[in-house]
Amino acid sequence: MDSQNPKSTSNDSRCVFFNTDSEDYRCVVILTVKRATGTFSLVGCIFMLFVIWLLRRYHSLAQKMILSLTVAAFFDSVAYVMGDSHPEASLCDFQACWLTYFDWSALAWVCLITVNLYLNLVREISTNRYEMLYHLLAWGVPLVMASLPLLKGYYGPAGAWCWITDDHVAWRFGIWYVPLFSLIFLMICCYARIICVANARMQSWLGTFNPERERRKVSLAEEIKPLKWYPSVYLLVSIFPLINRLHNAFYPQDPSFSLTLLHVLSAPLHGLANAFVFGLDRDWWSLLSPTGMQLALQSRLCDRTLIGEYHPGAVRYTQADLVDLSDDDDDDTNVLFYSPDMTLKDRGP
Repeated sequence: MDSQNPKSTSNDSRCVFFNTDSEDYRCVVILTVKRATGTFSLVGCIFMLFVIWLLRRYHSLAQKMILSLTVAAFFDSVAYVMGDSHPEASLCDFQACWLTYFDWSALAWVCLITVNLYLNLVREISTNRYEMLYHLLAWGVPLVMASLPLLKGYYGPAGAWCWITDDHVAWRFGIWYVPLFSLIFLMICCYARIICVANARMQSWLGTFNPERERRKVSLAEEIKPLKWYPSVYLLVSIFPLINRLHNAFYPQDPSFSLTLLHVLSAPLHGLANAFVFGLDRDWWSLLSPTGMQLALQSRLCDRTLIGEYHPGAVRYTQADLVDLSDDDDDDTNVLFYSPDMTLKDRGP
C-alpha cells in the first residue's frame, strides 16, 4: 500500500466496499448514482420549502410538522452527497452520525404526523398543546439513537457511505431497520383505523347537524388522502436497503453490485418521496398555477403595506353630537360582523 501512488490509493479507498482494486468502474457508478439521487432529494426538499414559504403554509400545527419533516429530509439528503470516498476517522464518524440523526428525525416526523392525525380525527382531541412535545421527540430521540453507535465506536466505512460497520451487524438492525419496519407497520395500521373511522363518520348521521363539525370532518378526510402515502413510500424506499444489509450480514466479504446499486438508488430518496406525497395534494397544484404563482410572488415580494401608529387629533364636540340618538339598550344586538348566512337568535322579550 505504501508503494502505491496517490491516485491508486484514492481508487482503493473508493472501492473498499467491493474489496477490489481493479474494477473501479463499479464504484464510479455507485457513487455517481448516490450523488444523483441525493441531489434529486435535495431539489425536492428545496421545492417544498419554497412552496411552503411562498404560500405561507406554516401557521397551523399540521403545516409546521410538514415543514419540520421537510427540513429534516433536506439535511438527510445532504449526508448522501458528502464526498466521493470514505473520509477518515472523525470525518467519517461525523457523516455517519449526521446520516443516522436525520434519518431518524425524518422518520420521527412522519410518525408524529400520523399520530397527530389520529388524535385529531379518531379521538377528536385538539393537539396544539403537544407542539413542544412533538419537537422534543422528533429532535431528541434521534440524538440518542445517533449517539449510541458513536459512543461505542461502531461508525466507519459501510458501503457507499459511512455508517455502522460490517463488524456490528446487530447494531445496524437494532438502531435502524427493526425500529423502521416496526414503525412503518404501526403507521399502516394507524392509517387503516383512521380511514375506517373517517368513512364511517362521513356516512353516518350523528345527532343535531353541526356545520362547523361537518366541515372539519370533510377537511380532515381530505387531509388523509395524501398523508396516508407516507408509510407506503417509506416502505418502498427501505426494502432494497434492507435486502442489501441482509446480504452484507450473510456475505460480508462478497458484496453484491446490483444490490448495492438498488440500495443507493432508493435510500437517498426520502426527500424526493416526501415531495411526491406533498404533490399528491391537489389543492397545492391549484395554487401553483401560473396565475396563482404570480399572485403569491406579488404578495410575497411586492406587498409593502405598512401599519403605522394611529395618532388621534383633537376632537371638538357640538351640542348635536351629545344628543342620544340611540334606541333603548335592549334593542342593541351588538352585531360586529355580518355574513348572508348569519342569523341572530331571538333573545326573548
